[in-house]
Amino acid sequence: MGDTMLSQDEINALLNKAQSDQGSSDTQAPADSSPADNTNTLTEEEIDTIGEVGNISMGTAATTLFSLVNKKVEISTPVVSMATWDNIVAVYERPCVMVKISYTKGLHGSNILILKENDVKIITDLMMGGDGTNTDGEITELHLSAISEAMNQMMGSASTSLSSMLNMTVDISPPQSDLIDLTQQINGGDIDDFLNGTFVKIEFKMLIGDLVDSKIMQLYPISLAKDMCNLVTSNMEKDSSSTVEDTSSYSQPAPQPQPQPQAPVQQPQNGEQYMQQNQGSYPPPQQPVQNPVNVQGAQFTPFVQGITPAMSNENIDLIMDVPLEVTVELGRTHKTIHDILEFAPGTIIELNKIAGEPVDILVNGKYVAKGEVVVIEESFGVRITEIIK
Repeated sequence: MGDTMLSQDEINALLNKAQSDQGSSDTQAPADSSPADNTNTLTEEEIDTIGEVGNISMGTAATTLFSLVNKKVEISTPVVSMATWDNIVAVYERPCVMVKISYTKGLHGSNILILKENDVKIITDLMMGGDGTNTDGEITELHLSAISEAMNQMMGSASTSLSSMLNMTVDISPPQSDLIDLTQQINGGDIDDFLNGTFVKIEFKMLIGDLVDSKIMQLYPISLAKDMCNLVTSNMEKDSSSTVEDTSSYSQPAPQPQPQPQAPVQQPQNGEQYMQQNQGSYPPPQQPVQNPVNVQGAQFTPFVQGITPAMSNENIDLIMDVPLEVTVELGRTHKTIHDILEFAPGTIIELNKIAGEPVDILVNGKYVAKGEVVVIEESFGVRITEIIK
């Protein structure tokens, strides 16, 4: 086969074609990657909104946890950031408990709470009436069941706050708790699909009395976080527009009907009287035109003395079937807010009544009689001993 030689023109044509192909591929690359950048991250405004949502939700959840453990609970202001599964594994190097909560109404998606193993043991011990020091041994199904119930009540109250913010009903499914050992090779997608990529991480500092000084994490898929931000923003815009409309309605009074021009009314007698009384003063002041008004005395039915008993009984019969609420009051007392917050199962409240003293009987809140408590078969009853005049 003989050698084939290329001319200089052919060589230049090949080089120009290669450069044009390279340039077209460079210009298409940014266009393909830009949509992914918009959907895989949050803006600064969205991060602030998610932080505010988490702050309000966890504030309500902290109040609920306080009622469960009977200890002061503080959950600090959240720190919002973007994370991957590798970031979570690097932070939590020991076994931890992951609680998955799915939204069933209002929002679509799920979020995951991560708590440290020792924190779960302390919370569980406090819920069972302990002092929070019984943390020996491994986490059992009892611990997971207890923390699931705690998270169910906490996130349920948080969903109520979220419903108020979003102006819609938000419900959750019963939480699922699992003990995860992050020191092993575990794929985040086995827990939830959104853990395969980038997601939203909200970190809180949690204090429970002097027993817990730790951190908890809440993980959201980016799509769910964006939906929440859009709902909050639209709800705020509606509130703002309604406020402006209300303000304008108050600031702009309703137009008043303009009086129709009246035909001039001649009053020679009034003018002549005015000229006689005020010499040299002309013209006389205009007298207001008064339209004739028909005024009649009110007619009342004459009062008949001495209503017969038969008529009175008929009137009473009309209200005989009106239901009234009868309340038996054992006693009362006054407590401060500090005393109320210390209420727990087993707390004894001292009343202002002495043992054996008659109880008060009220009808629709009005004190009408006194009585003594009796037992009728298996129910309590009250025997009236005195009618209050």
